[in-house]
Amino acid sequence: MTQTQELEIFIPREKEGKYLTLPFQMPEDIETFHLTYHYQTHQDHPEETPSGTFISSKAINTIDLGLLNPQGEQVGVSGSNKTEIFINAIQATPGYQPQELMPGEWKILIGAYKVAPEGVTVTYRLTFTPKEYQLLMGDIHTHTIASDGVLSVEELATHAKRHGLDFLAITDHNQMVSAESLRRVKGITLIPGVEWTHYQGHANFLGIDRPYDEPFFTHSDEEVKARFNSARARGALIVINHPFDPTCGFQFNMNELPFDCLEVWNGPMRESNLKAVGLWQSLLESGQQIPAVGGSDYHKDGLFQILGGPCMGVYARANTPSEILSALRAGHSFIRFSPQGPTIQLKADECQMGDAKLWEAGQIVHIEAAGLIAGDIVQVINQSEETVLFQAHSEGHVKLNFPVKAPGFVRVEILRTFLPGLPPLPALISNPIYFLEETPDQ
Repeated sequence: MTQTQELEIFIPREKEGKYLTLPFQMPEDIETFHLTYHYQTHQDHPEETPSGTFISSKAINTIDLGLLNPQGEQVGVSGSNKTEIFINAIQATPGYQPQELMPGEWKILIGAYKVAPEGVTVTYRLTFTPKEYQLLMGDIHTHTIASDGVLSVEELATHAKRHGLDFLAITDHNQMVSAESLRRVKGITLIPGVEWTHYQGHANFLGIDRPYDEPFFTHSDEEVKARFNSARARGALIVINHPFDPTCGFQFNMNELPFDCLEVWNGPMRESNLKAVGLWQSLLESGQQIPAVGGSDYHKDGLFQILGGPCMGVYARANTPSEILSALRAGHSFIRFSPQGPTIQLKADECQMGDAKLWEAGQIVHIEAAGLIAGDIVQVINQSEETVLFQAHSEGHVKLNFPVKAPGFVRVEILRTFLPGLPPLPALISNPIYFLEETPDQ
């Protein structure tokens, strides 16, 4: 829940022309911070005139505002121009820098520009809005003019916003991009990345400016491992891309490389993607907990390529790069064919997609699917079978229950007939909830 705090400070006249600081604690897991402050700025003096009363107002106090983070860095300053500011990782009041709200001791910078002879009391009201799970939509595989795309980063971000996306990962071929260099477009979170592109396979390294120091090209399996190990050590989210693409499939041994996610859906659904889904299913059946992801591999608009086709639906605690990447790594996500596709949520007690829990007899997975159209099929897939639970006869949403009869996993696909005469194809693929014979921490 939102937390509020009030702080007061008395500034005597002898502090006029000085800078003071007022410390406060930023709690953990805060998404947005608001600050307002007030004090007596003017003193009124009534004056009688032949026709009535005139109230003159004299400025007696002017207190400037600024903010410092736990590293002592200047987050922003606004003089006395603003009595209210806000900051989060994506946006901030002009004059202040958006940033992750790290817990610890922050400081209000107080500029005592003008102080009345009797001094002044300044009251600060602090509001802390915590992070909460929210459904965000984004594309984690895109290209710009830095490689073989046709749009600049800013144009691509604007395009994404118009498509209804919340976030975008920039993954140009062998071209690194820093978080600082990504232009801010209001309403879109931009995530730095690079598509490591080799003649024998592609992989996305997401979330860091520089996953490795050497040039991208390699001549041996050892050098390939070195690039992947470097990206892993530096904290990148590693995605094996389009493993069965007929022109650039992944030919390296995935069992010898560290990776976090498997891209099972690249661009429009086709045979190579269905093979990738089959590979992922076999990994799940073997007991591995590998989140599936998808991305448009966008270069430019075309007959079969659109930005966000497919896109990720991510349940993240905030629309920030770190929280989005954390949700992707945890599998708190699903893939849908476009920004206008269906949505889904799976729950088993307090667990959601990507989570693992101890299997118990009588366990139920609760499924909520929205954005369905007539003919859509909701099917559950586990380690042993596929079960059709529901077929929509009109537009709408549905709540379903599925009993978990044995340890393993439960995931959901929504199938749709996109054109008359074609077989149903996935319109949505969810990540699983895992049910273990032993507790997850054993």
